[in-house]
Amino acid sequence: MVKSYFYPFSLLLLLFLAACQSTTTPVEVTTALVVATKTPHPIETAVVESSLDVTEKDLDGIEIEVWHTWFGASAALFDLQIAEFNEENPWGITVSATYRGSYNMLFNEVTDALVTETPPDLVVALSEQISVWNETDSVKDLTPYILDPIWGMTVAEQTDFPRVFLRQDQRSDRWLALPAQRTARFILYNQTWGEELGFNAPPVNYEEFREQTCAANQFMRSDEDFENDGKGGWIVDHDSISALSWMLAFGGGPITDDAYQFVSSENITTLRSLKALYDEECAWISTADTPYEQFAGRSALFITAGMEQFTEISRTFDAVNNHDEWTVIPFPGGTQSTVVTYGDSYALLATEDADALASWLFVKWMLAPQQQTKWVKSTALFPLRISSLEELSDFEKANPQWSQAVNLITQAETFPQLSSWRQVRYLLSDGLEYIYRYDTQAGSVSAILALMDQTANALSE
Repeated sequence: MVKSYFYPFSLLLLLFLAACQSTTTPVEVTTALVVATKTPHPIETAVVESSLDVTEKDLDGIEIEVWHTWFGASAALFDLQIAEFNEENPWGITVSATYRGSYNMLFNEVTDALVTETPPDLVVALSEQISVWNETDSVKDLTPYILDPIWGMTVAEQTDFPRVFLRQDQRSDRWLALPAQRTARFILYNQTWGEELGFNAPPVNYEEFREQTCAANQFMRSDEDFENDGKGGWIVDHDSISALSWMLAFGGGPITDDAYQFVSSENITTLRSLKALYDEECAWISTADTPYEQFAGRSALFITAGMEQFTEISRTFDAVNNHDEWTVIPFPGGTQSTVVTYGDSYALLATEDADALASWLFVKWMLAPQQQTKWVKSTALFPLRISSLEELSDFEKANPQWSQAVNLITQAETFPQLSSWRQVRYLLSDGLEYIYRYDTQAGSVSAILALMDQTANALSE
């Protein structure tokens, strides 16, 4: 399961302020048997050799260790898949896995092990964490493994991954990791209620989003219950991925020329627009642990949530006996709509060549379409292989919001490919939260973004 996690820098700013569902159609291949009328001349065939200095014999008896943060159903499935790999792989490779707590705990333990102990062969971690280890030459470049003519992936296999999922771990000269899980945050919309309010479709830009949120608030004001007058529209969400998604949807973002720069006209417009929703009472702050009950109870026309939360939201609708149809949409901006994908990845640490190849073969096996089908059915996250969708048609019918999310892969982007993003990402959350919590005036947005620039530069150094 992809989890949210806390980092000590998450209060920094408050203290300062006091990148589609795609399906493949099976192609019938017919083989014609050609009978030669003459004895054919011998054809010389080129011998294909591996570029890796490891033989199949070297793999026999190799034991590799994986560190991860998965728990519950994800961990149980991972253990089952490991057992299956250990039993079926033809090389005699044995894999073992160890749960290492939260992402921050995993990061600290791996960082320490790289210096003082024996690190694992394989780690399932966040991309920004892997980037930190890469700066100390502790991560194997996957390029030779992926492109190897014997042990690697064919071009067809490589293109079976949506590009945005691979791009998260690619750098100009290195391929640091491959996706283990990918999810995204979305705007969820009560389509049934929206239609009752007079709207025949979800919003496709910010102005339509604002119109519908304000219409929902006006509906709440039309009854005799004064306690709900501030509700109805969008429940404020200041998660860092949500903040980044809003910025990108307005044509902005935190990066300019490979460096952090929050101050921009697009980012100023983003935060001012979101604050205006709150000032107009078209957006409101919930004190509940989650916004699910308010969404299912028609106290909010829109909420924000990740794919991993869809199942619980559906259960909440059932629990309150609400049969409204709700749908998944990207973050609506000025001229475009955006979702941001994120998740953990498989990274090979700098171990012996035979151990590294054994780790790679396990990763490749885990990413095979049949394994991905099992993973999606357990986690309800994005399928990492397009071809696995062929085996997920029943799952798709039973989970319409999951299907809608998969359809939005073509509009997906990823987050900045900088190791400092591990810390800087919290500035987005802190900045957006501050604007709401302290009732910041819209004219102060540029000053807040300037302070975010200053803090980001300090963290980067």
